[in-house]
Amino acid sequence: MAFASLEDFFFDSKGKSIDLFSSKPRKILLGNLVDQKQLIDEVLVSIFKGPHSYTGEDTVEISCHGSVFIQQQVLAILQRRGLRLAGPGEFTMRAFLNGKLDLSQAEAVGDLIAAEHGRAHQAAIQQLRGGYTLTIQHLRQQLIDFASLLELELDFAEEDVEFANREKLLNLVEVLLGEIRQLQMGFNAGNVLKNGIPVLIAGKPNVGKSTLLNALLNEDKAIVSEIAGTTRDVIEDHLVIDGLRFRFMDTAGIRQTDDTIERIGVERTMHYASKASIIVYLCDPDQSDADSLAVELEHIRKSSNNHDAPLIPVINKSDCYNETELHYRYQSVNNVVLISARTGFKLDELKSELVSTALLLTGSESELLVTNARHAESLRKAAMALEKVLHGMRLQLSTDLLAFELKDAIRNLGEITGEVYTDDLLGNIFSKFCIGK
Repeated sequence: MAFASLEDFFFDSKGKSIDLFSSKPRKILLGNLVDQKQLIDEVLVSIFKGPHSYTGEDTVEISCHGSVFIQQQVLAILQRRGLRLAGPGEFTMRAFLNGKLDLSQAEAVGDLIAAEHGRAHQAAIQQLRGGYTLTIQHLRQQLIDFASLLELELDFAEEDVEFANREKLLNLVEVLLGEIRQLQMGFNAGNVLKNGIPVLIAGKPNVGKSTLLNALLNEDKAIVSEIAGTTRDVIEDHLVIDGLRFRFMDTAGIRQTDDTIERIGVERTMHYASKASIIVYLCDPDQSDADSLAVELEHIRKSSNNHDAPLIPVINKSDCYNETELHYRYQSVNNVVLISARTGFKLDELKSELVSTALLLTGSESELLVTNARHAESLRKAAMALEKVLHGMRLQLSTDLLAFELKDAIRNLGEITGEVYTDDLLGNIFSKFCIGK
């Protein structure tokens, strides 16, 4: 547990009372924590002097035994001596205010703590190490340089001089817009990566969708029945495969029905299909041949209006048929996967296909991904401002209008790294952190 201040706090080390702030920095001391001559615990105390600490301030960390009672006693002692508990994210906010981290890196600390799978962890680590901070700072500095020249022109407006070459400014803005849009494109992939890749399991009634969900999760999550139309609502759960987090959704079977409740379930299937990043379409060889399967795949694309989501056709109950014959029967359908949800036959092949498809959506581990909605919004506003600059230059608008829009773009980029911030913004960001970080 770390504390930003420990004035007048003493503990015994080898029978001697030691003033921690007179001790050498970057040193670990073993001793007894005492209160009114009563031994509380044997502890390790680490001493850090600013700026060589996480927050950039003088800091002492006390490592005690894991007993809740001991922890409560240590906190009570410190609070009686005038210390207070840290607020959510206060240590990281102090690190930002003291220049140890920029704002995007500080937010990455929260993402790192919340990471539940390998790729989310990798994205948070990349951002914590600087990630696209250098890219944003470089973009912003180039705009600042040109904005300064435009301001200089305004100072000498009566002399009708041009310090900022308009052709160079036009080329620069076009290049910067391209780089910002590239980062914007990475937000969809980054957001999916952070929150889990939504995978819809769709198909006709009774083809084994619920059985497949249960097999993937290795638990009886969904009710399995031979009665068609058993699943009437969306059943959702998460699974990490090869470091990627997937959100699987089992849905109502797609068919025409007079049952009001089942019809609502089918409508929900199409609603979730429109938002899915990957659609697994399950079929039964007894119900669908290659031609009818192609029609079904086209139907779910058109009905959900989701033409971008990769669609993986999966033939279930393949253990009941000759594998070679099935491959021949569905050879006209691309990327067909043969499985048996009931026995687990070739389920690993489906998982591999899901991972390969997801990697195409989320990019390589080295690719810069924007995973923060606040950053994406700032990029959007910066792009809008730069588009206005381009439009203004083509209309040959006055220098003061161009300078105004450039300043707006500079401000929005600065909000990402914290070069521009408000107290309200900091309060909103760090309130989401856990206590003690």
